[in-house]
Amino acid sequence: MTSVLVIALLNLCLAGHSVAFAPNGGGASTHVSITRTALLQTVTETCRAVAEEAGHEFKPTGSSPEELVQACLGPTATGEVSGAKFHSALQEIYTQNGLVDRDFVNSAPHHFYSEAFLEGRRLITEGVVAIKANIRNENFQASRETLGRVLHTLQDFYSHSNWVELGYTEPYINLIRPDLPLDNLADVDTATCNDCASGTCPNPILPNILKDKKLTSGYMGIFSAAKPKGKCSHGGAGDLTATEVPRGGISKDERRSDNVALHTAAVNVATAASLQLLQDIRFAAGDNDFLRMMGIARSSVVCFVIDTTGSMKDDIEEARAVVNQIIDSKKGTQDEPSEYILVPFNDPEFGPMTRTTDAEIMKREISKLTATGGGDTPEMCLSGLQVALTGAPASSHIYVFTDAIPKDIQLKDTIVALIRTTKSTVSFFRTSGTGRRRRSLRAASFEDYKDLALASGGQVIQVSKKQLPQATDIILDTSTSALVTVLQRARNPGKQETFSFTLDESLKNITIYITGTSITFRLTNPAGVSQGHSVASGKLGTIQTVGNLRRIRLNADKQTGAWNININSNKPYTLKLTGQSTITFIYDFVESFKGPHPGYAVLSGRPQAGQPASLMLSLMGRKGPSSFSVGAVGLVTVSGPETVSNGTATDMGNGDILVTVVAVPEGEFVISLKGTDKVSNSEFQRQSTTQMSLSRVNIQAMVDSSVEPGKTLEVPFSVRTQGPGGKYTITAKNDRDIPMTYPVSLTLTTGQYGNGTLTIKPPASMPSGTDVTVTLEAKSASGDDSNYAVLKISVVTKITDFVPPLCQVVSVLADNCPHDVSQCGPFQWEFLANLTDGNGTGIDRIALQQGNGNLTYTTLSNPHVVANYTASCCSQIVEFTAVDKVGNVGKCYHSIERSAGPPALSLSLPLWLCLLVSALLARPRWA
Repeated sequence: MTSVLVIALLNLCLAGHSVAFAPNGGGASTHVSITRTALLQTVTETCRAVAEEAGHEFKPTGSSPEELVQACLGPTATGEVSGAKFHSALQEIYTQNGLVDRDFVNSAPHHFYSEAFLEGRRLITEGVVAIKANIRNENFQASRETLGRVLHTLQDFYSHSNWVELGYTEPYINLIRPDLPLDNLADVDTATCNDCASGTCPNPILPNILKDKKLTSGYMGIFSAAKPKGKCSHGGAGDLTATEVPRGGISKDERRSDNVALHTAAVNVATAASLQLLQDIRFAAGDNDFLRMMGIARSSVVCFVIDTTGSMKDDIEEARAVVNQIIDSKKGTQDEPSEYILVPFNDPEFGPMTRTTDAEIMKREISKLTATGGGDTPEMCLSGLQVALTGAPASSHIYVFTDAIPKDIQLKDTIVALIRTTKSTVSFFRTSGTGRRRRSLRAASFEDYKDLALASGGQVIQVSKKQLPQATDIILDTSTSALVTVLQRARNPGKQETFSFTLDESLKNITIYITGTSITFRLTNPAGVSQGHSVASGKLGTIQTVGNLRRIRLNADKQTGAWNININSNKPYTLKLTGQSTITFIYDFVESFKGPHPGYAVLSGRPQAGQPASLMLSLMGRKGPSSFSVGAVGLVTVSGPETVSNGTATDMGNGDILVTVVAVPEGEFVISLKGTDKVSNSEFQRQSTTQMSLSRVNIQAMVDSSVEPGKTLEVPFSVRTQGPGGKYTITAKNDRDIPMTYPVSLTLTTGQYGNGTLTIKPPASMPSGTDVTVTLEAKSASGDDSNYAVLKISVVTKITDFVPPLCQVVSVLADNCPHDVSQCGPFQWEFLANLTDGNGTGIDRIALQQGNGNLTYTTLSNPHVVANYTASCCSQIVEFTAVDKVGNVGKCYHSIERSAGPPALSLSLPLWLCLLVSALLARPRWA
């Protein structure tokens, strides 16, 4: 793998040339615009199919992603719908797509230049295998990241090869079908281009290459002008080979006056190829799991991490009761959880994790938990929490039930890194002890839970075991859709302070949480009406006090505008205000990179000290980006004296905003956003929950491939500090307890990188599709500065079966169908086919894709599966897919329409059809 330092050097050298679709030249398409078109179209088609199968009409109220999600999740379910997960999924794919230009800028296979066709296809097909395996194991983040990279390489084929010059207007199916050969490739000794002194010739491909349909691509030289004699160059100012005869280039990345037609053709076929690949992945995954990968799911996730030692019997009973209440009370609404996650821990055991979309499975698994063992205070709490953070979807609300301090305190830094990476919120229900013997343990205390909760935007709720049932209402509050945070603050030590906040018209179910002891407070609305802490049910809301928690639920008729709450206590306390609203935002801290397509890469760790902080925000409103305007965006401290540093916002289009903050606050900070909701013409404010801080340490690491079970993967990494040089401790943890080797320290010189290699070998028994989360940390000798990188490694078994199931049409009985379709009502037709997978892995699933009839089939374990389809003569097309056990997709299609196309098959004319995915995909619609 190319070292991080070499990649950085290449980026600095490459300004001025193109290695991918670029926005240079008016109206040009980019990888992001091509990918967005294909993704939105595929998601729309999938949502329509799911809605129709459920008997719903699919009618988005507009074209925004938010409105698409609302229509997709079902018009009959009540409640708010957030598009945040969908936006996050899209951003992950776009980001990884763009990073191919940074991380693999000098790799010919990643861009299909220099005639690296076989190697480029291998990247695509191995990537698709990993995507399908990850989806099967519900590792959706890993599948999205790989999808972004694969789409980039696939799209580059059409821009960098002569495919469109040869006159082809459809995608090259062989690129995603490794069982099919790549035909008619120009060999290394075959000249392919005419000389083009101006560098802007419309089509410099040699006539004999065009006539013989020989496939070639442009050679790229970053540090050398050498290329085989007579070969085409990629072209552009940064391609040194473009100055060697034959000069010029065949890249269609940019739209120029001399290549408008070719650029447009390349964009069209690249979009069609992206659609083709997405359709293959969709059929292999199934509609529901494809939508889950794309973040089309209700935003609520129930995630419990539960101590199962002997003293926890009452806590387990209460967790079980809360789960049952959530399932029973929210079924059929938008607040119904999309997933249920359960992680038990004891000592020394923790896990396994149960993750399911089936509420009944969650009920069954949590009912199995029993309180056993223990006897000393510390337990493996952080190990269980690590499993939850790496297994749950990003931005989940995780609840930990325990009455013991953590035994595995060495994982604390890893947990903080995972919290910051996943942006999940962790809250602890700490019940009072029951006489369990305490063991002396270095640095571990209940304060560690407070640190982790504060870092994530969660809370530590301290109650007796008898009080626990009253405290768990907070879980019901947050197990809901479209949850947003309006304000969060912490004070240690406590003091009297007034906190102001703005409530907008879109907010519903507004709740204020205060944790701490010896607290008094007074809440005041915009009209000056107030309610004190001692009034349990007043003009502004109801107040519930249990243990160290005050829960204030505002009345439904709350006023919009400026509110405040005055809190008085000399003890530490926290304040948090949440509600339900479709107005929200997602964000990532980013760093700029140079090269042919300068852009912004998401930071894996903490932003760098000594320079402005940059973050990319994606805003969501009720009707898309046009439904709101942005006011102030900045960074604000949560703890201690409040510091607000507003940034400069740049509109990047499609609701994305680049924010640059020059004066970054000291210590921990969050993001504050204020604006105007145009739908209600009311001011709004929102806040992120995950705390972040700056670091003078920087870690660069990259995983560029999957690893087979039982095989070794080496991950090079580089560490740099802008602080004092010296010895920096290196630690690495993973969530699968796989042994790793790495240098335990690096000696750094200020401003220079030190290099190391992490080696990991997943066990041979590890299932294909497993993903391993590795947290790599570098810490200064004094311990006052550190940074981290979180890496996802996909474990994928090598696949040798690339042949999809085959379809043999046995009979079509449609003679009774009238020629006049208006008379079709009383009549039916029948379609019978044999499905086989030859010497492959066997058929795993059959699904109807088109048709309103009834599809039945014999046992899938048989080598020959008989499929029978019957339908009204009014439904004249049938299409169903057969997916084998490694995700290869075969398709059966038949039409009895008499107005167009080939004649209908009949009983007297049996026919073998190997109807593969690409051959029968509908012609894409360009947006």
